[in-house]
Amino acid sequence: MAMMAALPLSVMAQYEEDSENGVVSLAGREGFSIQTKKADFVFKPYLLVQTAADINWYDDEGLDKAYNQDNLANLGFSVPYAVLGFTGKAWGKLAFNLSINAAASGGAILQQAWFDIALKEQFAVRVGKFKTPFSHAYLTTLGETLMPKIPTSLTASVIMPYSLNAVTPNICTGFDLGVEVHGLLAHKFGYEIGIFNGTGSSVNTATKTISDDWHIPSLLYAGRFTFMPKGVMPATQCTPGRLHEFKWLLGASANLNVESESESTNDTRVGLEFAMLKNKLYLGAEAYYMHVGFTKRQKINETFDYLGGYIQGGYFVAPRVQIAARYDFFNRNGMDTNGFLNMPAIDTVSLSVSD
Repeated sequence: MAMMAALPLSVMAQYEEDSENGVVSLAGREGFSIQTKKADFVFKPYLLVQTAADINWYDDEGLDKAYNQDNLANLGFSVPYAVLGFTGKAWGKLAFNLSINAAASGGAILQQAWFDIALKEQFAVRVGKFKTPFSHAYLTTLGETLMPKIPTSLTASVIMPYSLNAVTPNICTGFDLGVEVHGLLAHKFGYEIGIFNGTGSSVNTATKTISDDWHIPSLLYAGRFTFMPKGVMPATQCTPGRLHEFKWLLGASANLNVESESESTNDTRVGLEFAMLKNKLYLGAEAYYMHVGFTKRQKINETFDYLGGYIQGGYFVAPRVQIAARYDFFNRNGMDTNGFLNMPAIDTVSLSVSD
């Protein structure tokens, strides 16, 4: 069980077709911002604090109490996110964002740092540290996720009978340093194609080499394509500012992390996603697959395949009260070994202070 509260201290409502930068809305009167009279330059600071009180009960599964003393564990309080940043736009072409997460450590303290140049609606270039184009759950705007935690099937490390030079891979690629081209075609087809370090949010330096197996830079190559027949699907799962709209999205994404995990493995990921926002109702579902193959220097011919996914929904029973539920699944041991994580979750009350 978890009781979570997210408090955006600068209000983050979203009234335009999109949030313009995937972080916070720059439209309307909400929050504090500095801008020119013509609004050709906007600068907006923001703060997002998330606090948690956790009570976790674990089934002993019939094990001897001498080896499993406590059913209640991981009990207490935490601050998963304390994000301070600023975002903005200039001259109708440039968008920018920088944010730090004071609750993180190491390189992950720098959560995002990027600029985006839009030559036209169909073509833009983003450079810096930002969210990789994979997984609707992760690409949701700050402070507007349905649940306070990302699905475990995305964040949990896989299990395999070998030790790697670094952490065991997971399906989510998260924040990373790189460059991406993206755009919107015919007001309904979106695309994002990028190259990233593939080292995740905790590394802010260039550490990669050339692949010994494929003789290409050992980076993360990623792409995402979406179909939005009713216009741009806002990057939100819960906000009181969108209770009278109908949008939906179908998406497919894939990426290849060449010589990831300190040159131990080559990881291939594929994902399918669906999201719908209709008045007070939000529905979302994703399925993803990961193939892990060892590099030649590891001298391991065995490969591993993993499946995961979730389905979730939320409904505003009042203008600022939402009830949400999620079913999360992860074949964490691989497709050739029995056992999986079966993870239902309920968020009984989700209060929002956004306007």
